[in-house]
Amino acid sequence: MNLSLRQLRIFETVARRLSYTRAAEELHLSQPAVSMQVRQLEEEVGMPLFERLGRTVALTEAGHELYHYSRSINQSLKDLEEVIAAVKGLDHGRLSVAVASTVKYFAPRLLALFQRRYPGIALELDITNREQLVRLLEANNVDLVLMGQPPDGVDLESEVFLDNPLVVVAPPDHPLARLDRVPSVALADQVFLMREPGSGTRKALERYFEEQGLALRAGMQMTRNEAIKQAVRSGLGLSVVSAHTIELELETKRLVVLDVEGFPLSRHWYLVYRRGKRLSPAARAFRDLVLSEARSLADLAGVTVLERYRASP
Repeated sequence: MNLSLRQLRIFETVARRLSYTRAAEELHLSQPAVSMQVRQLEEEVGMPLFERLGRTVALTEAGHELYHYSRSINQSLKDLEEVIAAVKGLDHGRLSVAVASTVKYFAPRLLALFQRRYPGIALELDITNREQLVRLLEANNVDLVLMGQPPDGVDLESEVFLDNPLVVVAPPDHPLARLDRVPSVALADQVFLMREPGSGTRKALERYFEEQGLALRAGMQMTRNEAIKQAVRSGLGLSVVSAHTIELELETKRLVVLDVEGFPLSRHWYLVYRRGKRLSPAARAFRDLVLSEARSLADLAGVTVLERYRASP
């Protein structure tokens, strides 16, 4: 068989994501280009590698076998790149970082600082939800991950790099915004806009209501913080979000933080990677930068800025 490394890389991405669209986005290619490469690979193999089940894509038996070997080949090539990069030092190299959707508001500050210090390193950034981050870690398909609570069941190294306070937000004209101190029982009558199941923010909110002995009135479920903030502004309900995600909304007074009993909820952001993973020089440099510089870069976020914009009585 005359298989190209490009075809194997594209196939491995489609097989991992089980979506031509998401694979094209990750690879920065058009969907037709991805489909064409997979089709050519199938012609070379002489067997279909994917089958469509309604709107979903699944691997065939041959696809499963090729996925196993393509992952091994692509990982070996990545290891080779890291060895070559180590020989060259930090003047060249590649770094892939995946971040949780809540971290995307802060991660650009870290990446911008890293790029200024190491302009020769090519950066790849993937912003996605917790479920996909876990898959990336399980498959060891990313150098470093910035996320909330690391998942159980995956052999990982994790280090706290920043506090991540969670707060209750409301539109400025909400009745509770006039209170100097909102008792927890007052939240029982409020509808809360929710993140998707498995979200760390959602788990923290559900745990808070359980500890307070209150029933949580769950409203619309959304997977993106921007959608949740817009829905809160429109009066569809309250929500709990990371303080780092609402800096602009607080400055422009589009949202207010309610002074709720027991809030902000204390959580953390972690730098995560597979245990035993050999970090490239670029990955080690980024890890060191995150652990040493994150707190100073966060001086405009967190509890201190919240005190300045706390809802007035």
